[in-house]
Amino acid sequence: MTTYRAFEVTAAGQFALVERELTDPTPGQVRLRVQACGVCHTDTLAVNGLLRDPSTPIVPGHEIVGVIDAVGAGVTAWRPGDRVGVGFLNGHCGDCDSCRRGDFVNCAAQPLTGTTVDGGYAEVAYARASGLVRIPDRLAAIDAAPLLCAGLTMYHALQGLDARPGALVAVQGIGGLGHLGVQYARELGYRVVAIARGTEKARLATELGAETYLDSTNEDVGAALQKLGGAAAIVATAASGASMSALVPGLAPRGRLVVVGAGFDPISVQPADLIFGTRAIAGSLTGSSIENEDNLHFSVRRGVRSRNEVRPFAEAPEAYAHMLTGRARFRVVLDVAA
Repeated sequence: MTTYRAFEVTAAGQFALVERELTDPTPGQVRLRVQACGVCHTDTLAVNGLLRDPSTPIVPGHEIVGVIDAVGAGVTAWRPGDRVGVGFLNGHCGDCDSCRRGDFVNCAAQPLTGTTVDGGYAEVAYARASGLVRIPDRLAAIDAAPLLCAGLTMYHALQGLDARPGALVAVQGIGGLGHLGVQYARELGYRVVAIARGTEKARLATELGAETYLDSTNEDVGAALQKLGGAAAIVATAASGASMSALVPGLAPRGRLVVVGAGFDPISVQPADLIFGTRAIAGSLTGSSIENEDNLHFSVRRGVRSRNEVRPFAEAPEAYAHMLTGRARFRVVLDVAA
């Protein structure tokens, strides 16, 4: 095989199925045959040309599972035949100030898979060896793919909390991120509150592990959380700053609002709500490749699973459009191997 198929974005919002020439991986890089790729809301950065010149073709997709078929010069820890994953971060450089301090997530020279470099809406993908994640044998490619980004995002945000077991932790938004967040929070030993609009997802939230469900359209969520004792943390997954504004008053003293939903409108907060109680608002991006391996092993051992809608590779543009509607239950995954 000398070529492979890929879906390029050639202009804002425009997909094209193309044949690309197969090339050897560069030094420090591997090439893999893609088995599955998740479709994530962050793919909009590539599809809409927000982080790269939209006139330059880019292949979206950053929840990639595949098998290595070639390694570049200098790669010693990985071999052809290894099952690996690649998340949003395509591999740290090891040389910048952040890397030298061990902060690989904030590497200043790290490619973003499917956003600044080609991703997994393709039969073949490339990644830096430093960005690779070993896939446990017990985890199928379709099941692993969403955990590499959506799963890691929630696992990393929750694992980093300074909260005791049994503390009240809320997850706002029970969608692609939130349905995983409720499971992680449960398995990490927290009392879990699920927050969403309407009552449609109340039963699901309970099945996933939430002890309490709050309908944000029908009650003051901040006041309701305070009646429960206040939240040690709230992980906000909805892509809406306005919806997060109402959460801050629900924090317990020293409570933390952790923002993972990438909305474009601002979060409004009363300074007194932060000062009195020494509360904080912080963002959480994702985790390093080795933290992603921890995430996968935790998910396998504790039964955290993504609920997926699986689409064939040929339907990648339609799968992306379906994800944007918000009607997917709950992650969309491309079955590239099939």
